Amino acid sequence: MQSQSQTQSQSQTQTSDGGPADEIPRLSGYQNEGFYDEVVTHDGVARPDSVALVDLINRLPVGELMRRQRAIERSLYQKGITFTVYSDNQGTEKIMPFDIVPRILSAAVWADIEVGLKQRIRALNRFLDDVYNERRIINEGVIPAGIVDSCPHYLPQCRGLKPPAGVWCHITGTDLVRDNEGEVFVLEDNLRCPSGVSYVLQNRSVMKKNFPRAFADSSVRPVDDYPARLYHMLRKMGPGGMLNPTVVVLTPGVYNSAYYEHSFLAHQMGVELVEGRDLLIENDRVFMRTTDGLQPVDVIYRRVDDTFLDPEVFNEDSVLGVPGLMRAYRSGNVALANAPGTGVADDKVVYAFVGEMIRFYLGEEPILNNVPTYLCERAEDRKYVLAHLDELVVKAAGESGGYGILIGPHASPEQRAEFAEKIRENPRNYVAQPTLQLSRVPTMVSDSLEGRHVDLRPYVLCRGPDDVWVLPGGLTRVALKKGSLVVNSSQGGGSKDTWVVASPGQRIAQP
Repeated sequence: MQSQSQTQSQSQTQTSDGGPADEIPRLSGYQNEGFYDEVVTHDGVARPDSVALVDLINRLPVGELMRRQRAIERSLYQKGITFTVYSDNQGTEKIMPFDIVPRILSAAVWADIEVGLKQRIRALNRFLDDVYNERRIINEGVIPAGIVDSCPHYLPQCRGLKPPAGVWCHITGTDLVRDNEGEVFVLEDNLRCPSGVSYVLQNRSVMKKNFPRAFADSSVRPVDDYPARLYHMLRKMGPGGMLNPTVVVLTPGVYNSAYYEHSFLAHQMGVELVEGRDLLIENDRVFMRTTDGLQPVDVIYRRVDDTFLDPEVFNEDSVLGVPGLMRAYRSGNVALANAPGTGVADDKVVYAFVGEMIRFYLGEEPILNNVPTYLCERAEDRKYVLAHLDELVVKAAGESGGYGILIGPHASPEQRAEFAEKIRENPRNYVAQPTLQLSRVPTMVSDSLEGRHVDLRPYVLCRGPDDVWVLPGGLTRVALKKGSLVVNSSQGGGSKDTWVVASPGQRIAQP
């Protein structure tokens, strides 16, 4: 692997009449190693939207890219941008690893992603409203009842709920991947308390300061209006259409893995950050304890998991929620984002049916496809999975954060045998998918650039079936370990800034 600072080379293209066109830079010393790379082509030439970035990297003095990388890391450390890894015996507080080379998505690729995500969230909201009420999709044989009812996150206590405008998921984070042809697939949906958007905003802040020229020349769409859009959406959720509702962010507390984000978003929106002990219910109304007495609360952006929200209804041992909160919610006196019960659509087994949901509820074909998925609960699928464990990725339906995963081609015979036994013991809990060759992006490794696999989590805000907004970009997570496909921060992954190129007429971020 050659250093980033080694002599750049250039490639020449030709115009349609055979004459030479302007020279397009190659990324100096960088090797694709046969993977689809989102910054350069297979022969190292900058993709059209990456020309300014690649040209800048090539022109930097020796060691300058690493110097900027370290400066950004210090800045993030000083800002206290952390997450928590409960399983790490070397300490739980971690600084989110950040990589200085951004991921760039063309306007055309993003246009498909945006419309596909809007379609998907409309169908998922319809599904949630249905399975907790009429259950048409089950009664008409599209999804087996056992798939839904056996899901640990399907909450019978939420049957009969009817959130305003049929919106159960106001804030969604959907994980996307690109394969070795550059095609986009949905890897999973996160509809309970999706995290990570604070890193998107902070990554953008430090990147604009360090690459102002390349940023300006790349016509990047802005992301910094996310807190304002989130706050505007939450205010519109006020019960009875009230004009000036009181909005709060409900956090489990300082020991939660995403506490930094809870605090950050509350500060950005100018609302109170509260814990369950700060709230109480009187006459089916929610109140917040303040130094001036009790203050009514009308909208709660909750970052507490469903089953901890109300010990009167869910987990009676919970000290994180508010006793009586569900009574206030059912009475229409407080709005919750997201609604309780959305976890059933997070389930990796239910995920396999989202295409059917889109066809059933919307009468459309999916714009964004799922990764092909085998359900180990089905005897035929299970037989195939057990016979091909060395080729597949196996996931536990109830796990997240990169846990409960077997990557067959990289696993030992002992690990595959262990998973085979787990599948036989509890087939409902496992799904399997082909091992995709995930796309890569150049990443700083020591003092040079090497390709690392990435995924993308865009964030979606939904106020109604026809009022859905997708943040232009999202959290690009990168597997920092060579050859690894696991991008989760809890498993050693990091993040990158995501630059979505603007189409003509779209607003461009200011450097």
